[in-house]
Amino acid sequence: MTKANTVKRLALGVALGLMGSVAIASAQETIKLGLSAPLSGGGAIWGKGSVFMCNRAASEINEAGGVKVGDTSYNFECVAYDNKYNAAEGTKVAQTLLNREGVKFIGGSLGTAPVKAMQSLTERQGVLLFTTAWGSSIKGPKYPLTFTQMNTPFEILPNLIPYVSEAHPEAKTLAMLNPNDASGQETEEVANKVWQDTGIEILTSDFYERGTTEFQPIATRLAALDPDIIDLGGSPPADAGAVFRELDALGWDGVKVVEVGTGADALKATGGDAVEGVYMGAAVSFAGDDISDHQREVNEEAKADIGESLNAIHIGFYDSVYALKAAMEKAQSVDPKEVAEVMPDVTFRTFYGSEIGFYGVDSYGSKQQMQLPVIVTQIQDGELVELDRVVPSGK
Repeated sequence: MTKANTVKRLALGVALGLMGSVAIASAQETIKLGLSAPLSGGGAIWGKGSVFMCNRAASEINEAGGVKVGDTSYNFECVAYDNKYNAAEGTKVAQTLLNREGVKFIGGSLGTAPVKAMQSLTERQGVLLFTTAWGSSIKGPKYPLTFTQMNTPFEILPNLIPYVSEAHPEAKTLAMLNPNDASGQETEEVANKVWQDTGIEILTSDFYERGTTEFQPIATRLAALDPDIIDLGGSPPADAGAVFRELDALGWDGVKVVEVGTGADALKATGGDAVEGVYMGAAVSFAGDDISDHQREVNEEAKADIGESLNAIHIGFYDSVYALKAAMEKAQSVDPKEVAEVMPDVTFRTFYGSEIGFYGVDSYGSKQQMQLPVIVTQIQDGELVELDRVVPSGK
């Protein structure tokens, strides 16, 4: 690791409050949890919140006595690197975490392209991998060491898209836009089918390059088609907000959808009032009587730290730490292969507040998907509102 990278990593640790590294007197050993996430660029809000939540879960577990395996108590430490949401940087991060840091457990990874780069090493080197990536190509019996820590298009879209369609029976046509990478392409494939199944006519399905900052030409092409619905699929909040701002300036005022939409704040930061009415599939509202004191407290801490409420991506990095604890204690082992072997059969308490396990045989051929609630939300009067919540079934 270069001196510059070392300084950056130390600075990140201070900025994000790496609480997971605090030693607890009763523990004997430390287990590093590697994190590969975008900490810069359009997806940075996802990555920074994910690091925060990994550290929060690690801190809670460490302070409660750690992970009990035999006569040893283990602490968790979260070690994060910036994958910049692309395959090349994802490969560098994977090599650093596995070969330099000696990590045997990836507590979370974000972005299908960088995750594919990571997975090519983790499966071969016997490292357990948790991921939020939306691509189905990284799942299945061929990848016994890989587990998914948030809902993906196969879980979200069959609930989100029909809800939007039923709420707007007058809407008959659709334009889609996604990032031109593995995440966007695999999201588009699932969404395309589900939208067609609802009877919506797809006028266009376009892609843009990550890192794009000028969205006026893209918005002009979309608005010229005058679709009833525009679905921005897997676009990160900064990009989605910018697209809707340009569409608003052009006079388009139809139904707005962001399948991986994760909250109101980041969308409003670039989109302003133009994001009013956006439907989302990965956001979580922390308003209402059903929110626990713990959820409210952690969310307020996160908002102070990263400037936005928590969302499904962030929560996945919290849940994976508790899932690892449950599996290590069930296996009575810290060997990644032995932990992965029992992981499909453990249960643990998710940050959402319920006791959950894993499923996915029907969709992927193996139990490697956390059985999480699917939440449909919308921005109303500038605030995030929960419209529907579905607890998925199946094996």
